[in-house]
Amino acid sequence: MTRSIEEFSEILQHEASLAPFTWLRVGGPAQYLLTPRSETELLEVLQTCRTQGVPVHILGSGSNLLVRDAGVRGAVVRVTEPVLAEITIDETQVTAGGGTLLSRLVTESARAGLGGVEHLVGIPGTVGGAVVGNSGGRQGDIGQLVQSIRVLDQDGAVAVRRGDELSFAYRRSGIQDLLVLSVTLQLQRDDSEELTRRMRKNWIMKRSTQPLADQSAGCIFRNPRGLSAGALIEQSGLKNASVGKARVSERHANFIVTEPGAAATDVEQLIERIRTTVAQKYSIDLELEIRVW
Repeated sequence: MTRSIEEFSEILQHEASLAPFTWLRVGGPAQYLLTPRSETELLEVLQTCRTQGVPVHILGSGSNLLVRDAGVRGAVVRVTEPVLAEITIDETQVTAGGGTLLSRLVTESARAGLGGVEHLVGIPGTVGGAVVGNSGGRQGDIGQLVQSIRVLDQDGAVAVRRGDELSFAYRRSGIQDLLVLSVTLQLQRDDSEELTRRMRKNWIMKRSTQPLADQSAGCIFRNPRGLSAGALIEQSGLKNASVGKARVSERHANFIVTEPGAAATDVEQLIERIRTTVAQKYSIDLELEIRVW
């Protein structure tokens, strides 16, 4: 017998605002907001949505996301700690659930004396989101470490992607599946104290150059090949430019920060102003790094 979404009443909210679940703190409601409590319940929810023909959006920590003021039709399914948040270590391989916060993966790997992810310190979001968007920095991306990914595919089946099935590029991956259930990374032995020292150094550098204390979604635009989006925006005279309660960060021009009372339209209009100005000045079309719903 086919289940209905309404049968998940304990974890279901109707027309719930998504703003509290995004780092920008803006955006409209979800028609259905579901917060599964276990992997089993999560898979049941997704199967029900599939059989009922209900569109699904997967919401991790909400760090790399702009939700429009009109909100989202269909189901928004929250997948973040404590769901899909288990970390297991086998020799030098670390397997983390897709809902694990990236910060916890970095900390626990260092504690176990495993290096390779310490440069990801300070990057917000979940492991699943980090892998799909190939998060990283100057010292490398998470995709370089991925051995395999357990996914829920578009047909509702659990599958493992590895080898030739995996492809990563700058802030992109070839993962087209509905959901990342877990990721296995190949790390290397290192000294815990040395890893902690490097993490602290990376964190201090990030904090000095990025508006980590403000409401922001991280970098708004991908860096064009060989160039810095932040530098292009700053050289276009847009540092501290604002629309409503959204403004370009004084600390890093590739960050948009919001203040209480901001609307998603403020952010959208500011993004459009930045793109237009940079295109006119440099003939470069900036591509969004954040997702927009």
